[in-house]
Amino acid sequence: MIYSLLLQNGETPKDQTGEIDVNPATIIEKLDSWVDGFVKALPNIVIGILVFIAMLYIGRWLGKLVKKLLKNKGRQNFGDLLGSFTRYLIILFGVAIALTIMAPNLSPADLIASMGVSSVAIGFAFQDILQNWLAGILILLRQPFEIGDQIEVNGYEGTVDEIRTRATIITTYDGQRVVIPNNTVYNNSVKVKTAHKLIRSQYDVGVGYDEDFLEAMKILKETVTQIEGVSSEKPVETLVWDQADSWLTIRVRWWTKSDRASVVHVWSDVILKTQQAMDDAGIDLPFPTVVEVQNAHDLREAREDLKENRESHKSSMSQKTKENKEDSGKENI
Repeated sequence: MIYSLLLQNGETPKDQTGEIDVNPATIIEKLDSWVDGFVKALPNIVIGILVFIAMLYIGRWLGKLVKKLLKNKGRQNFGDLLGSFTRYLIILFGVAIALTIMAPNLSPADLIASMGVSSVAIGFAFQDILQNWLAGILILLRQPFEIGDQIEVNGYEGTVDEIRTRATIITTYDGQRVVIPNNTVYNNSVKVKTAHKLIRSQYDVGVGYDEDFLEAMKILKETVTQIEGVSSEKPVETLVWDQADSWLTIRVRWWTKSDRASVVHVWSDVILKTQQAMDDAGIDLPFPTVVEVQNAHDLREAREDLKENRESHKSSMSQKTKENKEDSGKENI
């Protein structure tokens, strides 16, 4: 009753000690001030929302434009990354502008300062993710390798399928998918197998010391030159490379296409056809020979036995070659 009388007289009741006092007038005034403030700020809120929506469309349009321009230049993968980055940057800028319009008391400097503190905290929390993201941008900018290249990095070797913002994805030659963090790729040595059109391979052939090694080098060079897949742009080389215990080492070097399939198939043909060419020519390709000497006075005898064994092997090889030629002649008749 006293509270009603005070209200009728326009007086505000005093706070009573030890009692919970509820003042509806204060609550109504507070709500009224909030509604008045909202109504006053409503135009700014509407304009801020419209600005944000406009920035969404502008960011999407600019992102697609960047992707299209870089795709036309053959940089589609980098275009996807830069287009997405441009889009989100415009959206972030739109959020900042919309907030300053909705809340005039919020200055751009205060907003930037708060974003700066937040970015430091985010940087510490997502350090590895940010490192991989920046490494991905640098890889796409500098292009040490491209999609479809065959590379070897950190013990993995295969074909590059994708270069994403976080990782580089390769498929190994046996069909396994490997996801390598971009930070690992950027900070380690990368061997790009298909960086150039041609790649050189080499193979060592051991020719017995009692054979005509000049003739053997000639046969090896002619044989490898005629193999399908060996490049004619660069010559095949046969070099005397080493004097082993039982043979003279001849190194054969040739060039093929740099992709793994070409290298492997030509390698197999080189080994098979050089072996056949040496057999047809009767040239001995000896295996490692071990001579056990039990008594010192048997050394001469052991050498003579070794010589006889070599001559016997050579004779059998010549006889085999002769028989093969005779059989070939009979077939032709």
